[in-house]
Amino acid sequence: MSRHVAIVTDSTAYLPQRTMERHGITAVPLTVVLGNQALEEGTEISARSLALALQKRRPVTTSRPSPEVFARTYREVAEAGATGIVSLHLSAEFSGTYDAALLAAREAPVPVRVVDTGMVAMALGFCALAAAETAESGGTADEAVSAAEKRAASTSAYFYVDTLDYLRRGGRIGAAQALLGSALAVKPLLELDDGRIELLEKVRTASKAIARLEELAVERAGAREVDIAVHHLAAPERAEALAERLRERVPYLAELHVSEVGAVIGAHTGPGLLGAVVSPR
Repeated sequence: MSRHVAIVTDSTAYLPQRTMERHGITAVPLTVVLGNQALEEGTEISARSLALALQKRRPVTTSRPSPEVFARTYREVAEAGATGIVSLHLSAEFSGTYDAALLAAREAPVPVRVVDTGMVAMALGFCALAAAETAESGGTADEAVSAAEKRAASTSAYFYVDTLDYLRRGGRIGAAQALLGSALAVKPLLELDDGRIELLEKVRTASKAIARLEELAVERAGAREVDIAVHHLAAPERAEALAERLRERVPYLAELHVSEVGAVIGAHTGPGLLGAVVSPR
């Protein structure tokens, strides 16, 4: 039986399944409530189904995993041979997932370090990868946490959304509340800042906003080795076009991931989302 530090995250990291399997990362699913159905993200509801529901204006909410789900996950990971667990989660500003993990960690059969990364989507995913790579090389739980926190501190995430309406409904826009009065007249660019979604800029058209999103990603990448993720919801052509331009313009690009966000993030951003996560190595 292998003895090691195991990495647990949640489904909003949006890591490719093959990547999680290669690094032994376990993702605990959040829940999307569609009408009167509670569905696990990633297995019971797809991003495409979520986008269709939003376009039809069906009621959609999200909820954290229960402490019992985390407790079961920690037991299973320990039984597989882990001597310690690092549990990395989306910003506590967005979800009670971190709190649920903390509750479960108290009763876990091995020590569990629970971390609020302040991140979401592949900004969280890159943190989990940094921790997993450290653990794979023989690092301790403390060293894996340090690697994740270092990655989080250097990672930037920028988002374009067609409308702030979905973020407003979910109470997820923080200081961007000031934009609501003119939301229909502008296309907002948002950033992840200190665990919250904040208004970065107001741009007049979608094309100009997406061009500005590209510039922000290129500027943030600079002349250093970086990983980049391009996210979207129901906008694959936009995402592929942005990814291709970034491949051409970022000189020290290590890995570039293009993926559709899952139902939990999609429920709060709406169709048309385009995001760029820049994470220096």
